[in-house]
Amino acid sequence: MNKKIQPITALRDTAKLEKDLEDNNGLLYITKNGYSSFVILSPDEYEKLSQKNTCHPFFSEKKEREQPILKGKEQSDPLGFVNVRSATIPIEVGGVRHNKEEIIKKVHEANENSISILVLNELCLTGYTCNDIFLFDTLLDKSEAALMEIAKETEDDNVLFTVGLPLRKNNKLYNSVALLFKGKILGVVPKTFLPNYSEFYEGRWFSPAPEENSYVEIQGKEYPFGKKMIFVDENYPKLRVGVEVCEDLWAPNTPSTDLALAGANVILNLSASNETVGKYSYRRDLVRMTSARLRAAYLYSDAGDGESTTDLVFASHNIVAEDGAILTETKPFEMGEATATIDIEKLEAGRLKTTTFHNFDEGMRYIPFSMPLKAPSKIYRHYSRNPFIPEDKKVDLERVQTILNIQAMGLVKRLHTVHQNKALIGLSGGLDSTLALLVTVEAFKKAHFDLKGITAITLPAFGTSKRTHDNAKLLAEELGVSFEEINIKNTLVSHFRDINHDLDNHNVTYENAQARERTQVLMDIANDRNSLMVGTGDLSELCLGWCTYNGDHMSMYGVNASIPKTLVRYLCEGYALLHPETKRSLEDIIATPISPELLPTDKNGNIIQMTEDKVGPYELNDFFIYHFLRFGYRPKKLLRIALEAYQGKYDKEFIKKWLIAFFQRFFHNQFKRSCLPDGAKVGSVAISPRGDLRMPSDACVDDYLDEIKEL
Repeated sequence: MNKKIQPITALRDTAKLEKDLEDNNGLLYITKNGYSSFVILSPDEYEKLSQKNTCHPFFSEKKEREQPILKGKEQSDPLGFVNVRSATIPIEVGGVRHNKEEIIKKVHEANENSISILVLNELCLTGYTCNDIFLFDTLLDKSEAALMEIAKETEDDNVLFTVGLPLRKNNKLYNSVALLFKGKILGVVPKTFLPNYSEFYEGRWFSPAPEENSYVEIQGKEYPFGKKMIFVDENYPKLRVGVEVCEDLWAPNTPSTDLALAGANVILNLSASNETVGKYSYRRDLVRMTSARLRAAYLYSDAGDGESTTDLVFASHNIVAEDGAILTETKPFEMGEATATIDIEKLEAGRLKTTTFHNFDEGMRYIPFSMPLKAPSKIYRHYSRNPFIPEDKKVDLERVQTILNIQAMGLVKRLHTVHQNKALIGLSGGLDSTLALLVTVEAFKKAHFDLKGITAITLPAFGTSKRTHDNAKLLAEELGVSFEEINIKNTLVSHFRDINHDLDNHNVTYENAQARERTQVLMDIANDRNSLMVGTGDLSELCLGWCTYNGDHMSMYGVNASIPKTLVRYLCEGYALLHPETKRSLEDIIATPISPELLPTDKNGNIIQMTEDKVGPYELNDFFIYHFLRFGYRPKKLLRIALEAYQGKYDKEFIKKWLIAFFQRFFHNQFKRSCLPDGAKVGSVAISPRGDLRMPSDACVDDYLDEIKEL
């Protein structure tokens, strides 16, 4: 490159100076009195220089790795949501002009659909199956020119997208990916692992990615080039994008591993994976498990129509996976688009919790782009109304059996530890005590203990209904366990007389005294008979504090401690299918309104105290519990996804009301969870103070409530 030298007097004509700067690749040398004085750089040239290892010591290697977040950029809050798409263009082999137009069309469509990230298939600008045509200058020259035209034609599209093409550098050819945004080529990522076996011969034409980053010249301009690059959105710095190509995913040490450890949470893979028998499922599992291993979103685009079928066929299998789950995928041979909304906040929460996810950014280059994001009006992902249970209408009996086995084996170990072959359960005829009894029966079967060693005791008081009383007795008979009844009304009347409490005052003392009396009776009988008292309280009640401190809150082992209410019901349904002899009682127990039965029944003996009138629908509370405890979602996001899940069932004000109640109850009742009895963890959400939830009992809830009130 010839130096453009200007005298210092040239600084007076700024318009000419600006044109000279543009004509000379952003570099001017200024002299004074015949001697070199200083150099003027364009912003682009300055940015490139600042990221090169050979530059001024101010731009040290450490400085290069720092996140390039510019001051003054307005920060976006899309609630973690980013709309993405994996698509395949119908190509013509070697038909650069045709392929260019198809790429531009896909980008325009993505922009119209409010898609923020678009990944297209491998070598889509030329076609993957060009073979020796890759070595012809005509193809290579036209590809470079077409890339610049694509950039120009998409400068108004707010889409970060990929273009796969062959690029020359230092007498070598690379299978490359250009990442473009708003008319600019942000960087070029070459393929690292080149398959050169069986039907693949990429080593014949291409060279593997160099170990170190550098620059590549395209149409007279230089662009960042290398496999160690992460593209960071300055407006939403949590969004960090990395790129790998096809075979890179199948290698033992994938480039995406280094990218993820250096911060990338979205991986784009441009692929040309030919279809063979059984490969569809294998590919699907590979993408899914890679997203799980990296705790990342993985966008996989496959080649399809138009590729040469001389020896291979491509099925356009496009996939979007996130943290071990397939969000969406296309059917083979249909040339469909996989569109989904990924959740960056969910991914960040998972990484934050996982202490084995270590950071490693040696030699990594972070390239900024500026893409303002907002929470999308349309979310391309599904939220289950009951996240703790499968959505299929048919009960998953394998899942039911697995959960029951975990619960039962926890109890078996405790029975062996305390050298007991007898257990005691307070059986009310409600869901929780029913599940506790079912688990205890399964534990005794595994331990080869006599089922008569299980004593189910019902303790009727002021609010016990005939329906629940009779169901408790019937269930015990169906299961073949011992059954006893102890009416505690007289004891409670005496107790209220002792503490001067009016029997007609049905306040919290009236209710809690019944729960504590039941616990005291059960504990004393357990001691007297050398039995283990099994607890019945579930995860939902413990999160909401809907239990009496040192009453039903306490036991000698809590088998339901990590089972939410919606799952309790599901397990009872499954048990009835697995053990038809219990169907009669279990079906009516499941149909009975949820109630603590601590207030008197009506004149007809019907339950009048409904739990969900006080704490809100359990399905809604379990939804909050799942997303708050597992991913740490803030109230604003909980409300948004709840509106998505319960659209047509609950409106915004209804959800807000119970969201406020949830946070109040959750924070104010931690003192109960701080002293929970032992109980085995079953699912991904648990609240043991010795394990998953170590929370102070006096934590402040005000910030959460303030956020909800502002919504």
